[in-house]
Amino acid sequence: MFEERKRTAVQHPAQIHSGRMSIGCSIINISAHGAAIDVQNPGGVPDRFQLVTEHGRVVLNCRVLWIKQNRIGVAFE
Repeated sequence: MFEERKRTAVQHPAQIHSGRMSIGCSIINISAHGAAIDVQNPGGVPDRFQLVTEHGRVVLNCRVLWIKQNRIGVAFE
């Protein structure tokens, strides 16, 4: 049986962190397994990074699955 992967629409500001690099982004939708985020320039986003919500309340390790224009789909690791 397939596990249900419900996505919840949100609009949360966040940051992409990798090493010393930090890029502002917005979480558009999220599930227990991944999220879709919007960034101004996805070309600078590494394949793996930490997604940090506003005020550092939640830190998620992410792997890029797909990029379409300014939207990036990630899986949580």
